[in-house]
Amino acid sequence: MLHRIWLGFFLIAFASALFQWLVAGDAEVFQRMVASLFDMAGLAVQLAIGLIGLMALWLGVVAIGEASGLVDKLARLLSPLFVRLMPDVPRGHPAISSMTLNLSANVLGLDNAATPLGIKAMKDLQELNPNPTVASNAQILFLVLNTSSVTLFPVTVLLYRAQMGAPDPAAVFIPILIATSCSTLAGLLVTAWVQRINLRDTVVLACLGGGFALLLALVGWFSTLTASELQRQSSLLSNLLIISLIILFLVVAHRRAVNVYETFIEGAKQGFETAIGIIPYLLAMLVAIGVFRASGALELVLEVLRAGVGGLGFDTRWVEAMPTALMKPLSGSGARAMMIDTMNTYGVDSFQGRLAATMQGSTETTFYTLAVYFGAVGIRHARHALACGLVADAAGITAAIVVAYWFYT
Repeated sequence: MLHRIWLGFFLIAFASALFQWLVAGDAEVFQRMVASLFDMAGLAVQLAIGLIGLMALWLGVVAIGEASGLVDKLARLLSPLFVRLMPDVPRGHPAISSMTLNLSANVLGLDNAATPLGIKAMKDLQELNPNPTVASNAQILFLVLNTSSVTLFPVTVLLYRAQMGAPDPAAVFIPILIATSCSTLAGLLVTAWVQRINLRDTVVLACLGGGFALLLALVGWFSTLTASELQRQSSLLSNLLIISLIILFLVVAHRRAVNVYETFIEGAKQGFETAIGIIPYLLAMLVAIGVFRASGALELVLEVLRAGVGGLGFDTRWVEAMPTALMKPLSGSGARAMMIDTMNTYGVDSFQGRLAATMQGSTETTFYTLAVYFGAVGIRHARHALACGLVADAAGITAAIVVAYWFYT
């Protein structure tokens, strides 16, 4: 799938450039495309190098959190909920622990840790699957929760905003939290409706009700604030939560006689390797998107959408961030590159730049996750997994647009 998307960017860009040259008389379009190739190649390396320190810092902190045992406690805390949402999975089955750890990693924004844990969870669920080529209800629900999982700390988005020069990288934290919560709720509700899951169970209602009440309280509090005070309080809460988590990990790990310094160093080494490893992927997507934009193809697509939205009498600024939303279900690296391109074009703290960041953090890559997780266990028939995942995506993107107008205007 991804290689076709990547190839399609170049082929469509070339066709658009030929149109610009032969029909519109723009003979400089190819010069812009070549210049974009070099500019985006430099930007990819610049971003990756800047991420080395930031990624090493976060993974070092996470290593301390794992050594403290807090991550494992979070897994045990969520276990009773999964037993009720997935009645086909016996209590105490290894899949419960694997799924909990995977979703916990997603909550903490640990993309690289979440993927291998998710594959392990899918393999554990496959042991209970009576038809190995067809996705079970438990596997589908796990996939939908995974692709729409609430991200408490959207570390990747915050890191890229910092690297792009945002004075307050965490300013998008609360909007992302609201948007991704809507995505998760929509995914859970539609999957429960299809699978006839009893959401009226006491434990399920307590967990969902508690989370929803907390979200409503947060939204209610922010609704009483002025626009300037809203941004200030959002920034304060975001940064306070992040630094509090770091301090909590350090203190608990120290009390358990963990050498926090050595543990941090070992985790930071993984961060260095991760940052270096993403250069080829970031480079590939950025140059393809850069050529696509320079050829005029992206502007043509957006112009059609903009004309339709404007014709209905609505504000069209959100259209500029739609490339991130359109790419998100297909490719995480592609959506990330679209987000970077939007921030680079309009400014990291522009309305469009902040909306693109909110969209990036609102949901996950449904097609990619489905292909990787189901492919790892040989499932060929996804049943209603894709449809439920796309419903969650649509809810997250819609919520991102609404909350962006609330917070950023």
